[in-house]
Amino acid sequence: MVGTAPAQAAIEANAHALARHAALVNEQTPLPRATAWAAVARCTAASVALLVRRRVHIPSARVGVRLQFATGASAVVYRETVVDRADPEDPCVLVVAFRLRAVRGRGHAFFRWESVLNTPLFVGFPGFGSKLWLAADDHGVYRGLYEWNGAAQAEYYARALWRVLALVSVPGSIRYRVLPGLRREDVLVGSHVPDADPSTTDDGRAAQRQAGADR
Repeated sequence: MVGTAPAQAAIEANAHALARHAALVNEQTPLPRATAWAAVARCTAASVALLVRRRVHIPSARVGVRLQFATGASAVVYRETVVDRADPEDPCVLVVAFRLRAVRGRGHAFFRWESVLNTPLFVGFPGFGSKLWLAADDHGVYRGLYEWNGAAQAEYYARALWRVLALVSVPGSIRYRVLPGLRREDVLVGSHVPDADPSTTDDGRAAQRQAGADR
């Protein structure tokens, strides 16, 4: 079995890096390359321990559900990933969007199939709770809808992920949006889910009001 000490060291190192490089929420810029790739490497080490200890799960209840976004787009959930962790003390929702470069037709089906191999690139980041993987919409835009513990941690992850996505994405297509104070279910109960572009008019306040009414 993989030892937990290296994984714990990786988690702590990622937390320290987060503290050094905390940024404004929704800044829409990637981390410096060296910082981003170091964070991904630490995440991968932590992910191995989570996978070996069977703390990563792939539920099927939401697979096939179509989500409608506030921008008018819609997309189908094709996978969900969840990690066994305590309920977040500082919950937030993160939406990431991008368009793949030079992928057409059956290439999208292949990408959805092989994308499970990317799991170690995110489950080990501090604060990760769950991810809904969304297939490409009518404009070829893929999305990930995450629940995170801590808006700063979600921001740090999104800016590190940017460097990974940039390798395969259409230039200028990467967007992310951090919605502090929300659980994933808060945004799913409404008729429209906030989209990744932070410039859209729906900034999640409707979801926040609904969440407050339901508690």
